[in-house]
Amino acid sequence: MPTSSHDPLNRILLTGAAGSLGQVLRTRLAPYARVLRLSDIADMAPAEGAHQEVVICDLADKQAVDTLVDGVDAIVHLGGISTEHSFEEIVEANIRGTYHIYEAARRHGVQRVVFASSNHVIGFHKQTERIDAHDLRRPDGYYGLSKSFGEDLASFYFDRYGIETVSMRIGSSYPEPKDRRMMSTWLSYDDLTMLIERGLFTPGVGHTVVFGASANRDGWWDNRYAARLGFTPKDSSEPFRAKVESQPMPAPDDPARIYQGGSFTAMGPFEGPKS
Repeated sequence: MPTSSHDPLNRILLTGAAGSLGQVLRTRLAPYARVLRLSDIADMAPAEGAHQEVVICDLADKQAVDTLVDGVDAIVHLGGISTEHSFEEIVEANIRGTYHIYEAARRHGVQRVVFASSNHVIGFHKQTERIDAHDLRRPDGYYGLSKSFGEDLASFYFDRYGIETVSMRIGSSYPEPKDRRMMSTWLSYDDLTMLIERGLFTPGVGHTVVFGASANRDGWWDNRYAARLGFTPKDSSEPFRAKVESQPMPAPDDPARIYQGGSFTAMGPFEGPKS
């Protein structure tokens, strides 16, 4: 696991701390802060000593978020719904909630946010394309739309208020890739931790968009415009290739073989047509 060569910040807020990645990062972010404030709408494990604080908070509650952000130096914002759902479900935590995070950051003078964006911001690009952060966003669902909105919020709050953000378009961060698509999108936990560390401590990032993937052989994403971060992933999906390729090959018309966003491009609609 990467270790920090930086003096720790006084207090970092981690939203979405009860989620799958939040639980992983709860321990991994400890070297970067004297106090790690952990927040989620769901119950989570109690604080582990004086270096952790646990706060239950609904991101859709503006006043609660304002209180949550008081006294923090930086925010790692993972909170929200992390899979495709109806727009009505997505809008509260992912759109309204992210707005509340940035408004609270403005009010309390927080100058650095690391925002968990997603590869689903560009999910309708074909897997035959290699793209960079300046290429057109092509969200593949309501979840991807919410993350695209978050990137626009980050850009606006930098231009208007000087709040710097690194928007991480996370690929697929799991212990190992689960399928052929993830051979290209996989992001190891060590590489994710390194990316967040770069996002917290690299000076002068403005609003930087970076693709979050390990050094996979068949990657689709070019991070030339995030070079200032010095993010050089150490891991690769190659050790898992034989295991993954023993799985049946998806059909030629399966979105998992066509689009960078895979199955997300085919989810929904979530309301049936009018009779």
